[in-house]
Amino acid sequence: MDRTDKILIAIAVAVLVVFSIQIYSALQLRSEYTRNIATVNSTVEKVAGNVKDLESTVMSQNLIMSKQLASLEDSLQKNTNNLLDIIQTNQQESEQQISVLKSDLKDIKVESADFSAIVEEVLGSVVSVLTNRGQGSGAFIRTSGYIVTNWHVIEGATQAAIQTYDGKQHSVMLVGADPDKDIAVLKIAAEYPFLPTSDDVQVGEKVIALGNPNGLSFTVTEGIVSAVERKVNQNNNIGYIQTDVPISPGSSGGPLVNKQGRMIGMNTFKVSGSAVEGLGFAIPADVIDETVSGIIDEFKSR
Repeated sequence: MDRTDKILIAIAVAVLVVFSIQIYSALQLRSEYTRNIATVNSTVEKVAGNVKDLESTVMSQNLIMSKQLASLEDSLQKNTNNLLDIIQTNQQESEQQISVLKSDLKDIKVESADFSAIVEEVLGSVVSVLTNRGQGSGAFIRTSGYIVTNWHVIEGATQAAIQTYDGKQHSVMLVGADPDKDIAVLKIAAEYPFLPTSDDVQVGEKVIALGNPNGLSFTVTEGIVSAVERKVNQNNNIGYIQTDVPISPGSSGGPLVNKQGRMIGMNTFKVSGSAVEGLGFAIPADVIDETVSGIIDEFKSR
């Protein structure tokens, strides 16, 4: 083996060693890359697991918060409703107390002075009954425009109208009547406040009569209850209220009102003469209520 061959062998061995080293290095790099990939995959799996745990936690917290919010809204609604009920109750109690105070104030004014505290309110329920034979008075006795007056005010009339306290005139219809009791019910197509009634009548108490005496519209006169249960009409068994309130032509059918602003009777007739003074008679409220209700019921059933 000559020198050249030895050199060639040496070069071949060196190349083989270098190649082997490069292969080893490549294998090491591949192994390290594989390990790194595995580490990354493990980290990704852990992160994914943590994300899932976080999502689950967030969903759980959302559910808890939703329940708490719903409970809070329900509690707030209940508290609001309770507060509204309390406010409404207080308002109703306040209105009742104010109403009682107003009523007490009226009583105080009437007892200490006159009927001025209730006259304006009562007059709004009084009417003039105008006919081609004359005129009389009346009062709203129910809602829906029902008016009570005396039968003799409209008996034989062929034309009639109602004038209310506000100065308006209304067409009127006859609902029905009880001639024996001298009670008639009329109706207009308008709504006005009606007079409440009372059958609590005391002899000696002050009263006022409202009507249209001698054509003087919406006049108020004052007097007292002289007696009750006066049976003075042979055509019926009514126990009339006797009063010394002046009753003149045109006053018939008007209300007799107590100090509480309630209608205790309807002024109907008077006894006059040279030896007689101050004898007026009114149909009591219980007779009016019963008769009016019967007439209206019959009218509605037609």
